[in-house]
Amino acid sequence: MAEVTGIYTASHTPVMLNFPDRIPPALRAEIFGAYEAMGRDFEAGRPDVLIVLSNDHLHNFFLNNFPALCIGVADSYESPIEHWLKAKRRTFAGDQALGAFLLQEALEAEFDPAFSMEMVLDHGSLTPLELAGLDPDLPIVPILFNCVQPPMPTMRRCHRFGRFLGQALRRYQGVERIAILATGGISHDIATPRMGMVNRDFDETLLALMEAGDHERTIDYATANVHTAGNGAEEIRMWMAAMGAAGDLPFRRTYYRAVNDWYTGIGIGRFTRHGDAHG
Repeated sequence: MAEVTGIYTASHTPVMLNFPDRIPPALRAEIFGAYEAMGRDFEAGRPDVLIVLSNDHLHNFFLNNFPALCIGVADSYESPIEHWLKAKRRTFAGDQALGAFLLQEALEAEFDPAFSMEMVLDHGSLTPLELAGLDPDLPIVPILFNCVQPPMPTMRRCHRFGRFLGQALRRYQGVERIAILATGGISHDIATPRMGMVNRDFDETLLALMEAGDHERTIDYATANVHTAGNGAEEIRMWMAAMGAAGDLPFRRTYYRAVNDWYTGIGIGRFTRHGDAHG
């Protein structure tokens, strides 16, 4: 049986890599330091593989075929696919056996994910990995959610999938330690007149509900209010999945700042065991 060593949430705006000088140096150092602290915490758990919950920004899928959910079962993943992202091109090792296990388990649990043996990863997956300084040789299994084109999977459905995911990972016998990184959000709006708007009230309320451990109220709040926080806030679906995977583990925000010049409410958090030394 595998141990889930840590479940993390983190925003993934590419502006942090492309325009780092758009904000004051002290603030930039503060934010980058928060991602580096997440990386140190992550590595303290010594995971053998990382599950990356992210979304596809129209690089793997388009309107002719856009699954609600897709599990990566490739043996490697090229990233980033965007030519404009200021990040080193990398090839991440995959874990085909774990990806295939999750696919089969999901089908038996009456979920119907797509799968891909040729998945590429964009800034959604790469940005937090890059900023956290995570080991580039650590195998990953990416799971992509549709957060771009309606109709999207509901917040509740994503939470239920996360609950399945946490249970399945803990049953897996192929490795000893597994970590989960859910990326995206929080409030931001892209390519609309509201771009640059950050809804701090939405972000703070969402984080407070997660810290209170009330999954039902968190899901209901996210469902009813996500439209007030910009089209990019739809990415909190991955946070709902992480919350489901965590079960009754408490959530702790480790960083939040509304950064209008980076267009995003930047949040980082972790679901942690009580008394966890690296939590």
